[in-house]
Amino acid sequence: MRALNYLEFEDRLRGGIVTATRQQRKALATTDVEVVETPWRAGNPVQSLGTLFAGEGYFAEYDVAHCNLVGPGSVAVARHAKRNDIPLVLHAHVTKEDFAESFRGSSTVAPALEPYLRWFYSQADLVVCPSEYTRGVLESYPVDAPIKQLSNGVDVESLEGYDQFREDTRERFDLDGMVVYAVGEVFERKGLTTFCELAKATDYDFAWFGPYDEGPQAGKATKKWVNNPPENVTFTGYMEDKRAAFGAGDVYLFPAKVENQGIAVLEAMACGKPVVLRDIDVFREFFADGEDCLMCSTFEEFREALERLADDPELRERLGENARETAESHSLDRVGDELEAAYRDLADGVPPESVAAGDAEG
Repeated sequence: MRALNYLEFEDRLRGGIVTATRQQRKALATTDVEVVETPWRAGNPVQSLGTLFAGEGYFAEYDVAHCNLVGPGSVAVARHAKRNDIPLVLHAHVTKEDFAESFRGSSTVAPALEPYLRWFYSQADLVVCPSEYTRGVLESYPVDAPIKQLSNGVDVESLEGYDQFREDTRERFDLDGMVVYAVGEVFERKGLTTFCELAKATDYDFAWFGPYDEGPQAGKATKKWVNNPPENVTFTGYMEDKRAAFGAGDVYLFPAKVENQGIAVLEAMACGKPVVLRDIDVFREFFADGEDCLMCSTFEEFREALERLADDPELRERLGENARETAESHSLDRVGDELEAAYRDLADGVPPESVAAGDAEG
């Protein structure tokens, strides 16, 4: 079967949605599903006007449509799918909750996003989301469509050889001792202020590996901390190879306020790193405090967690080993198998409610 796996603006985006989409495609490459990455017959909407006028059609041919974003291109795909009885899967990477505190004005816009997301996701035959937490958010809007939870997974293969980057990366950014680090875009929703305040309260080297906005779209907290960081905090900017970040860092600190799952957390775990997280529902869903991570609710708890890890190498090793086992349960093989089964069931006319519940035969 042929399945569209579409991410509009893919060449302009960065961050978790891009990673999640590309992991879906890599996962599906191990199945019998032929993936089509663009819905447009000639590759883009403008050039496809030529094929439309030539009578060859505007859209490519596929048996299932799967969209990973919520913009105009995805709306066009959704309308085409509904007109032509093509099963439609919409992936809920975006909620109003995780949209807030990401860039300038996002918190103001976020409440107005809810009715749009409710309308958009409700068009789907099946909504896929990465966590039960996100399912609950969508149901609260409410989204009128069956919802299936499926982990974003972690691409363990893409992290192979991370250790070989350790010495050069630490030297490049002048990092020493137990390095506390984060990976990904720099903004407040991901716990930026807590990250920097913890650095000010401790003597460890802190590094945030990832891009940050400096223009007018940058959030207030991003501008504040990137332009005037504590002495022991390094903002590296974009890293060409993420393995350098995971090789250089020792303790992964992610005090995010809202998250739909957290791919970088799974990547840190896949590298056997001890992880310190904010105690929020989505992390409780996947991880266990004291087993494969440490979870904290207050600033003092975060500071004490870092001190425990600094003083206890055996604790760091135990948490890291258990974290690696947790990451293995989020394999791309599993993601690919579940996506293929959902696609085939929808194409075969299995009721979407059964597909969402996992009751259908894959």
